[in-house]
Amino acid sequence: MVNIMAFNIWNNPHVDIYALLRPILFLVEPETAHALVIKALQRGLGPHETLNENDPILKTKLFGLDFNNPIGLAAGFDKDAEAVNGSLDIGFGFAEFGCVTPLPQPGNPKPRVFRIPTASAVITRMGANSRGTEIFARNLQAWKNSPDRIKRPVGANLSHNKNSSDEIGDLRTSLQRISPFVDFVTISLSRPNQKGNRDPLPKEDMIALLSKFTKIRDELAPNLPIIAKMSIDSNEDQQADTASVTLNAGIQGLMIGGTSSSRPSNVPRNLVDEPGGLSGPPIFGPSTRILSNMYKLTGGKLPLIGNGGISSGADAYEKIRSGASLIQLYSALIFKGPGIVTNINKELAALLRIDGFNSISEAVGANHR
Repeated sequence: MVNIMAFNIWNNPHVDIYALLRPILFLVEPETAHALVIKALQRGLGPHETLNENDPILKTKLFGLDFNNPIGLAAGFDKDAEAVNGSLDIGFGFAEFGCVTPLPQPGNPKPRVFRIPTASAVITRMGANSRGTEIFARNLQAWKNSPDRIKRPVGANLSHNKNSSDEIGDLRTSLQRISPFVDFVTISLSRPNQKGNRDPLPKEDMIALLSKFTKIRDELAPNLPIIAKMSIDSNEDQQADTASVTLNAGIQGLMIGGTSSSRPSNVPRNLVDEPGGLSGPPIFGPSTRILSNMYKLTGGKLPLIGNGGISSGADAYEKIRSGASLIQLYSALIFKGPGIVTNINKELAALLRIDGFNSISEAVGANHR
């Protein structure tokens, strides 16, 4: 009965439910509001994309996986994979959960999330808070064994514990426990710095990390795609190094996005010096320029996932034309609500047709041709 009621409420074309809920959610501390959203999605109190069948033009295949549409949920939204079905039900073509660490860890002290409504942006310094691999794996296993499971590609973002002296050992522990329940895994090519942002790894460290991790993958889950994630704060030399390393590392994809240490002029003065990573529309331009450059540096030979500031179909389309085969978002959900996913898919399908494309794959990298 709860699911049926939610289904009817969210899909009423005459009422913008999130427009009514957002002022209430914004009255409470961001993490508390987020926890309420996760609980609602667990209980099926969210939109149900089944009313809005995806346009066939949006279907794509990558890493041997079928994607109903190219719009994915970014890591960080559901760190412990508590609401897998509820998240996918919004309309995403795939989802990435985590980051997850082998042992539980609380992350950084609160407050550690700051909304910027004037820019539809967020500053975060979560510190890789996680309930640990065991709970994460149990949640995914329960989802995979559920008779009402939504069958879309699902991935896990793996990380090591903050005080661990064995990063590779931590990644092995998580991969061994989680690999039966996911379709891909992601690992970061950057590490947290003292201000809560992320610094790109030196070339030698990238080589070592990917070499060791691919060997572990080959041993534990030979067919599981690995996607490396690079920082959008990388300079030109670091971008060239990343392209060179990843092309030869035996991984299946590269994700460009996440958060940035930059503070554009539309960030309020009271938050300019707040440590953490910035996400949302202010980083759309920088992240897309790096995506475009990485497409050129890799010669289009390595599938790219575009992340950073996407809040419309036009944004997603620009990422695709710049070289992305798949897209991820998160911050836009905070300010525009879950209905944005369906809207982006509809806009994207229309834009593809306007330019004469018959599929997502035809449009990938179009700006470079």
